[in-house]
Amino acid sequence: MTKFKEYSDRRSDASNAKAALLEKFKSATAAPDLAVKLAVRAEVARARDARRAARDAEKLQIAAAEAAAVVEEDVRRQAAEAAAIEASQRAQDRRIALVLSDEAARKTARDLRYAKRKAAQLVA
Repeated sequence: MTKFKEYSDRRSDASNAKAALLEKFKSATAAPDLAVKLAVRAEVARARDARRAARDAEKLQIAAAEAAAVVEEDVRRQAAEAAAIEASQRAQDRRIALVLSDEAARKTARDLRYAKRKAAQLVA
């Protein structure tokens, strides 16, 4: 059979447990090696913060390098597009010049034929 504790027994057990925890805390804060433990914890925390700061700085550096690479690639792409547009424009200008020179040659040949015909009519 199980024995059930009375309310007063449970209350005194809780009070004793709280007193034991309080005593444990007091003895822990009065321990001579507490200052050493706190100093070690603080040093570990400083080292952790330094590592975190180094990682963050490295991430920022990588992000800046990636952004610079993207900008450089964009500049290269724009320069290539501008060069392609300029080459296309030069080719079109050459075609236009060729067409105009062909038109001028045909007109000159036509004018020459007309002049020969007129000269032949005047002689005849």
